[in-house]
Formats: sequence, structure tokens, C-alpha cells
Amino acid sequence: MIFHSTRDKSLTATLSQALQRGLAPDGGLYVPARFPAMTVADFDGRESLAAVAPRFLAPFFEGDPLAPELDAIVAEAFNFPVPIVPLKTVDDASVLELFHGPTSAFKDFGARFLAACMGRLTRGSTRTLTILVATSGDTGGAVAAAFHGRPGIEVVVLYPRGLVSPRQELQLTCWGGNVRSLSVAGTFDDCQRLVKAAFADPALAAQRELSSANSINVGRLLPQACYYVYASLEGFRRTGKKVNFIIPSGNLGNVLACVWARRVGLPIGELLLTFNANRTVPDYLANGDWQPRPSVATLASAMDVGNPSNMERLRYLHPQWQELAAAVSAVSISDEQIRQRIRTDDVALGEVWCPHTATAAEAYAQLAPARRAAGPWVLVSTAHPAKFPETVEPLIGRTLPVPPALARLLELPRQVTEVPATLEALAALLP
Repeated sequence: MIFHSTRDKSLTATLSQALQRGLAPDGGLYVPARFPAMTVADFDGRESLAAVAPRFLAPFFEGDPLAPELDAIVAEAFNFPVPIVPLKTVDDASVLELFHGPTSAFKDFGARFLAACMGRLTRGSTRTLTILVATSGDTGGAVAAAFHGRPGIEVVVLYPRGLVSPRQELQLTCWGGNVRSLSVAGTFDDCQRLVKAAFADPALAAQRELSSANSINVGRLLPQACYYVYASLEGFRRTGKKVNFIIPSGNLGNVLACVWARRVGLPIGELLLTFNANRTVPDYLANGDWQPRPSVATLASAMDVGNPSNMERLRYLHPQWQELAAAVSAVSISDEQIRQRIRTDDVALGEVWCPHTATAAEAYAQLAPARRAAGPWVLVSTAHPAKFPETVEPLIGRTLPVPPALARLLELPRQVTEVPATLEALAALLP
């Protein structure tokens, strides 16, 4: 399988090269040169995520040095539960719980998979690989956990100061060792801009080997597509119908992973994307006018993105806005709607949502009855609510138990450096 830049098809790379480079040389994002065709029958006898993933990923790894190790990579990365939990509603709806990994967020899937790949690609190398990652909350913690202690790899995490939850910040800054955490005076978009600027800087490229662990890296997207394959197969085998997904959305990596899974032929129907007050994508889908803007802070902080990188990949697949608007739909959910949905579903359904998952639950509640009845619908639950106690606990009136893996991280001391949002400051602090 060959990958090429979204901006220039002549700029190609193998999978391993795309993983290590992060961005294409022209600043574009790597996409597969072709999408394999798959059917439900291709997954006969494969029931679990661990069984489904190697079959789905095999064509993308074909001919790459990593191909012989694909089964081992999947086994190493996907070693935690991925429950699909039915909702207590009259219609066919369930929740895909993606928060049972070591940092209690869906980013564990992509981060652990990418780390397993990178660890193999850097074996025997005499150069240290520097991973740059911008985060609006969960990505940085997952990447830090996945890469912490891996020889030959150093990680630099950039997060917006004061714009992540307290527990997210603890997860971002508790590592030390080969992980450096930078608190940036700016927004997530500033952090993302710095990472892209570092890749484009010739002096930095000459000094060190750089790569990314954001969803700009194709190695984050392919493993995330696997859980959509798994969930769509479960729903289709049970009902004979395509499965519709409601996906909390920020930088659009999670969305794109589902779009890719549908593109190869998996039984996936509607894709309803939920956003917070950052309306760049819903507005574009409504009027065709692409207007990135500064992000605004909301309760669903990991979705506070005003210029999502993966829109470039979505627009590559669907160049005309009408085409993209037909492929996905979107709604914007306010902070007050998030609060009310957390309160309501705790009582009515016995479900406690994180603020991000609450946007999906609210979107499901807003569906017209006929559309809701045309399920099955799967709400994508992206993070454990215990990561956001300052928001969730006052709304439900009780203390949430903290998952053991998360509790262990919260006890570690903080190690963080504050920096301005400039490339010069970042370059001076790179290890």
C-alpha cells in the first residue's frame, strides 16, 4: 500500500515512512492511494476487536516492513475491553465505550497502536525520534502513556494553558523521563500551529528526526477505524441493517476513521457529528463557506478546535461541499444542553456521560422519532466521566469512582514547562 499527500499525489510514502514523517513534505496529510474493497463475509468467524483489526488493517500494511508484525502490534495495542452497551431506550441504540484503556479515553487506541509501530521502526536506530503532539485534552495523555519509557523515542506534549480539565492536565504532566510537557500560552489551535511549523522548519528538520502522534499521523487513524469496523459488524450481524454512528468531534480524526471504514465497504450508514460551540464544521456543511476561526472554551474541552486538521482529508475525499454534506451531518451542542443531558440521562437511563459523550447523547435525543427508529444507532463514548469531576459530579449529586489506572496517574507529581506560543520558544526547548 502506498500513501500520498492530500496536496500532491506525486509525494508518496510507504506506511512506515508515513508513520515516521507524520506530515508529507509539502505540509499535506497522508492518505491511502486506494481503498481496498471489503465485505461482511471477509470477517466471518471474527467476533472480537482483536480478531477483526488484523483483517481490516492487512491491506494497508501489505508490502510494508511492519506487515509481518501486524498481529503482534494489534495484540500489544488493543489489550483492554471495548464494550458495546445497549441503552435503555425503546429504539435500537447502544454506546460504544472507548474509555477502558490506560488513560480512560478513546485516544488510547491510536496512541498505543502508533507506539507499538514506532517502537519496532526505531529498533537499532542511532538517532532519537522526537514525537511532537498538540493536545486539547486527551490526546497528549494517551500519547505520553503509550510512549513513556520507550528507548530511542522522546515525546513533547503541547497543551493550551488553562483550557484543559484539571485531571486532564495531571495526566499530561505526570510523566517525566522521555516525556516533556509544555503548557502553551494560547489555544489548541496555537499548539497545533506550532507542531506544523516545526515540521516545516528546515533547521529543525536538519537537527533532529521529527514525527507526530496527533491525528494528522495516519498511524492514529487506521487503528481507530478498527473499532468502527467491529461495532458495525456487531450491529449488522444482529439486525441485518447498516449501523449509524453519532460521533463527538473536534480535530475530526475520529470522524475520518469512521469515514474510511465506511469507504472500504463496512455496513455503516449515517454519520452524525456533534460539536460544541466551535461551529466551524457545522457552518461549513450548512453553507459551503469554509471559515476556520479561533477556538472558544467549552465544557467539552477536547472538542475545542476552530481549525480541524482532518478537514483537509475529508475535503480530499469529498471535494465539493454538497458531496461532503451528503456524506456526514453535524449539530452544535451548547454547554447548557450538555449540563442538562448529563442530569437527564443519569436519572432516565442510569448513564453518566463525560461532557463530550453528552453531546452525542443530546444529538440522539434530538433525532426525529422516525429517524431514531431507523437504527441501529451507536453513540460513541470518548472518555470516562471521572476525568471531568468538576463538571459532572455537581450535576449528578455524587462522587464518581475513579478507574484504577487513572487513579494511579493522578498521584504522580507534575513536571511542566510554561512557554509562549512561538516556534522559537518550542525550538529552544526541544530535547
